Amino acid sequence: MKISLTQKYNVPGPRYTSYPTVPYWNEIDFTLEKWITSFQKSFLESNTENGISLYIHLPFCESMCTFCGCNKRITKNHSVEDVYINAVLKEWSLYCELLPAKPLIKEIHLGGGTPTFFSVSNLENLINGIFKLADKAENYEFSFEGHPNNTTYEQLKKLYDLGFRRVSFGVQDYAEKVQKAIHRIQPFHNVAKVTFWAKEIGYTSIGHDIIFGLPFQTLENIVDTIEKTNSLKPDRLAFYSYAHVPWIKGNGQRGFNEENLPKDSEKRMLYETGKKLLAANGYHEVGMDHFALPSDSLFKSAINKKMHRNFMGYSASKTQLMIGLGVSSISDSWYSFAQNTKALEEYYKILKSNQLPVVKGHILNNEDLIIRKHILNLTCELETSWDKDLYFKELPEVLLALKEIENDELIKIEENRIKITEAGRPFVRNICMAFDLHLKRKSPETNLFSMTI
Repeated sequence: MKISLTQKYNVPGPRYTSYPTVPYWNEIDFTLEKWITSFQKSFLESNTENGISLYIHLPFCESMCTFCGCNKRITKNHSVEDVYINAVLKEWSLYCELLPAKPLIKEIHLGGGTPTFFSVSNLENLINGIFKLADKAENYEFSFEGHPNNTTYEQLKKLYDLGFRRVSFGVQDYAEKVQKAIHRIQPFHNVAKVTFWAKEIGYTSIGHDIIFGLPFQTLENIVDTIEKTNSLKPDRLAFYSYAHVPWIKGNGQRGFNEENLPKDSEKRMLYETGKKLLAANGYHEVGMDHFALPSDSLFKSAINKKMHRNFMGYSASKTQLMIGLGVSSISDSWYSFAQNTKALEEYYKILKSNQLPVVKGHILNNEDLIIRKHILNLTCELETSWDKDLYFKELPEVLLALKEIENDELIKIEENRIKITEAGRPFVRNICMAFDLHLKRKSPETNLFSMTI
């Protein structure tokens, strides 16, 4: 019996927020001293021209969402806020002491966890504390993730006054049965309320996050969720596949059984249906899993081939240096990656000793840098090419491995270029995997990645 392309290519694979992917980092050759040298070099090359990015991880949540794969700490005790904000500002001061000049900040993203777990005053203390040691770059873009159930008008207004113009709200799905399964109960009117508040205040880019492939999710659920989303008209959408990785996240992703999850063609139909409904309402697909209205900066960036992708997801502009602050945050100097400890108590302990809380990382070699550029091209521009700068010796083998994908009309291979076709969009990660030399040389022996489609 002939199998579908979805069945054929739905294999475990990386999400490619970085290359090399975290499981393939060479931690043996990495040291904190090498990381410091790397980010200092990157800062000198990029600060005055483009500025730098900050990702700030705010890990606290009041309840556990069983679909979530993020690093979080579940608590209703808000006394944890002050200690954590002070720790993040201490980490930032340690970085600034190592920088040869005052940093210009182009991007800030507050992620989590639940950033809106924090009070208005603590959010203000955090941002004001950052800018005691930094200036804003031209055309800066600050964004944060908001929980529709606990984001207040006061939080939205204060962050707007502090320079934030982008906000994304986690929606996932509006069906009550699905919400109960993932332990994320939020009525439509809560999402509508915060969306209208953000518009009223003046946010220029409001995003909603929707997931397909959740437990008990049906085609009718997706249609209802997309129709409700269209009625609110967010500027951009992340519409992505549920990553089922219970072997990594423990009981947090075991609130339902495997048979409750949509499979293969059924799951793909959820995406294709949602995609058609979004297109009918003026949304354009950009990169992987993202949609935007023509007025949104991400769409304009995609058209102008200036879109970038890193551990913060897609952004409308590129900075060479991204510093991650907070527990589990990952930093990126372009030449290397560095990750903070995932344990909150250890994070506090290391900072108390006036050390950066970095515990692992990877220094990219020349081959890594070339492959990284190809994968960025594929995930941002849906094409890549090679010349003397981006040629690598294994390229003929990569092209051979891509031959079957070309036969399935998912890509076009030209003399010195690969272009992903419209039919190939759902399979971008599979195409990237053909370039992933670390993955080719050492296939994982245990579960590492979620399914690609």
